Amino acid sequence: MSEHIITRLRSVIAEYGSRPATRIRRDDSWEIRSYAEFGARIDQVAQGLIDLGVEEGGRIGIFLGNQPTWSEIDFGACTVRAIPVPLYATSTPEQIAHIAADSGLTVMFVGNQSEAERVLEVAPDLPALERIVIVHPYEGLPDDLVSYEDFLKAPDEAAIADRLSRADGDDLASIIYTSGTTGAPKGVMIQHKGLVAQSDALDEFFTLSPDDHSLCFLPLSHALERAWTVVVLLHGCMNTYVENARTVAEQMVLAQPTMMVSVPKLYETVYTTAHAKVLRSAAKRAIFAWALRVGRHNQYANRAGRQPSLGLRAQLRLADKLVLKAVRDALGGPKTVLACGGAPLRVEIEEFFSSVGLPIMQGYGLTEASPLVSFNAPSDFKEATVGKVLAGGELRIAELGEILYRGPNVMLGYWHDEEATAEAIDEDGWLRTGDVGYIDTDGFLTITDRLKDIIVTLGGKNVAPQPIEGLILADPLFEHAVLLGDNRPFVTLLVKPSLPHVEALAKAGQWQGELQDWLASNELLDELRRRVEELTAKLPTQERPKETSVIGEEFTMDNGLLTPTLKVRRREVEARFKSMVDDMYARLKERHGGGAN
Repeated sequence: MSEHIITRLRSVIAEYGSRPATRIRRDDSWEIRSYAEFGARIDQVAQGLIDLGVEEGGRIGIFLGNQPTWSEIDFGACTVRAIPVPLYATSTPEQIAHIAADSGLTVMFVGNQSEAERVLEVAPDLPALERIVIVHPYEGLPDDLVSYEDFLKAPDEAAIADRLSRADGDDLASIIYTSGTTGAPKGVMIQHKGLVAQSDALDEFFTLSPDDHSLCFLPLSHALERAWTVVVLLHGCMNTYVENARTVAEQMVLAQPTMMVSVPKLYETVYTTAHAKVLRSAAKRAIFAWALRVGRHNQYANRAGRQPSLGLRAQLRLADKLVLKAVRDALGGPKTVLACGGAPLRVEIEEFFSSVGLPIMQGYGLTEASPLVSFNAPSDFKEATVGKVLAGGELRIAELGEILYRGPNVMLGYWHDEEATAEAIDEDGWLRTGDVGYIDTDGFLTITDRLKDIIVTLGGKNVAPQPIEGLILADPLFEHAVLLGDNRPFVTLLVKPSLPHVEALAKAGQWQGELQDWLASNELLDELRRRVEELTAKLPTQERPKETSVIGEEFTMDNGLLTPTLKVRRREVEARFKSMVDDMYARLKERHGGGAN
């Protein structure tokens, strides 16, 4: 019989009862709960669900931001063999209605008034939804909401033990709804055995001790943060929850985490900020570049298994004092684990963090794999790759370069959607990832793009946008770059420039006006085009953007241009700026006479 998360978690709680399990910043101090206290709260949630009549296999919704309560509800539901269904805190009423109706939620946990009001808006259309529980009650609370503290109940140990006696690794640990960029979101059925298998696979390469502690700031409703939180808590470590992701920079310094899993955007921001700080001084830029070179050469020596030379070690002490330590401090100090997933990390950013003494272990996965497929490890890694396949898993490259995965953590299927399940998993158990890549002779996987993002021009040329966008984003003047051209004669580019770098350019060139004037200026557009041409000069002609336009609007989750894990929504960008895109192609038609590559 395969292992259930709660079976293992209860052993951890028994062993590490007095050690800190969860932590969150409240005003100017930390609110900390020990493993014993965390376990007691989990059992109170479990009993509350039993008292509400939630049956084994019943679905409960978790609609709140990151906080210890999120994990209490999650593990409490699993304790009574109910199935947690996470919802992003940014979900709209329409998204809530779809997920709640499709999964058949009977209980919904909400965080605050905003989340409660969105659920209440659609509740009349959800006959299965019997109870809404609110973690942070507000004045004038409607009668059909119950506070979380009133929901919690003193545990009946016999009743809970009875539920757990039937717990098995084949049970569903969650139904996680995919983002639904093509069609309605589908519910991915993740099993307990898959999450346990991932945790065990990491143990072969990483040494996690109860002295380690992690920063939980990606949305817990996302498979990556959810799975990593399971790993953290199954190892007796402390998990520090960041309720507002916008405060992550401050929280990293306050929390001083020894472990952190993030998406590329955080590392890109640190990289850009560090470079921006030296932008206006030639002397500072020179010292900065020298320090990174010293750090990089020391890393090369260490990786080769040899001690750096005496002179190099002496230079490193100075480089560390002048530059490198400040970058590490910005991320909260040294790390036992610093990992990246969700999208490929640009190689110059990977090299930057390695140079400052914070090597990033890139990994790869998708919700349908619970989500881990491959990862780099300190003793077995290769830059610019996403590592080797998870122990017990297999990789294969199929037609058009699509990556196929088979392993112990592949989803059971999509909730109530056999047709979509059959499309995603073949009869031999291979999961079609939808990502394109290759495996090198050493077994390391490299991702090149999403299959659905591949651009096919009118001339029939296939163009993978991510590597080209990566080339362009290597220049810190560019904050976002979106390559377009599907079913068009040429590829074109929309860019969002970095405002600090625009300001530096404007002052150096003595441009007139204010920031908005600079963003719309011909001087900026000419400079952006010049740099794009330089950066893409060695690419085949069909891959070089023939026109560039500037976007002044910020890319955020709130305006729909970024996903909850801060990836650019390519189709949303193209739709939002359709007139700008159409204008680019109109200019190109005049210039080239409508010809296609």
